Amino acid sequence: MASQESMLVRQYLKAFSSNQTAEFNLEAARKGLETLSALTPVAADIKVEKTEIEGIYAEWVTAPNAIDDRVFLYLHGGAYIMGSCNSHRYLASKLSRSTAARVLLPEYRLAPENPFPAAVEDAVRVYRWLISSGISPEKIVIGGDSAGGGLTLSTLLTLKAEGDKLPALAVLLSPWTDLEGTGESMESRAAVDPWLHPESTRLVPALYIGDTDRRDPMVSPIYADLSGLPPMLVHVGNDEILLSDSARLVDRARAAGVEVNFKVWDDMWHVFQTFQIPEGQQSVDEIGDFVVHKLC
Repeated sequence: MASQESMLVRQYLKAFSSNQTAEFNLEAARKGLETLSALTPVAADIKVEKTEIEGIYAEWVTAPNAIDDRVFLYLHGGAYIMGSCNSHRYLASKLSRSTAARVLLPEYRLAPENPFPAAVEDAVRVYRWLISSGISPEKIVIGGDSAGGGLTLSTLLTLKAEGDKLPALAVLLSPWTDLEGTGESMESRAAVDPWLHPESTRLVPALYIGDTDRRDPMVSPIYADLSGLPPMLVHVGNDEILLSDSARLVDRARAAGVEVNFKVWDDMWHVFQTFQIPEGQQSVDEIGDFVVHKLC
């Protein structure tokens, strides 16, 4: 049964979502995400350091127990059109504590000002900077939520194709892997999803990819050759329209020989880990167990 805290957040999300205008407004969407993030400040013992990596603003978010040479490169969500260090600093801080890693949170370029493949180029650039700065790939975890999960896969596919040594692990939270929106959960979960709507979810990709084929593996990784990718953890909510994006990705990854730790969370919504609820913390703790066990 869902916790009382999660039920309250679900009610808030329903109200928040219903107050959005029927016509998509990018500025309002960006401000709305920032408003949500203001509800969850980071703990006082978290160290936040601003930096710049080849022109890309980023933050190091570090818990007291973080190991210096263990890095979690985290790519924030936001449909490739919104999101920032501010919107994901709280989640990054929880992941730093649970994984005992320093979290690097870059602000990759957003669409429509900077359409595909700008986000992929930035993520690859930041990863290669980590390697050039002396961090071993065996000590790097790469991950992200929603669009950041899809971007994680696109980054791994690019690195694989160009012969780079891949990071040790991947962590995907409600990854957006099908920009065409063909998953059955787009319809079967529409009535219970408190946050996302099929119509807007299918509309937004045009701002990111323009006329690019929505089945291009670099924008919809469920169509990619996933062989050779590192072990991955995938967590998704049972009550979200993007459930099928995770389930189909996991099936295809396993068929390609990739080791996958997959969990569907009952009564949970899209990227529930970003909220102060027991289920979110439990998921973050399980991510920590996965990372610490694999990298020990």
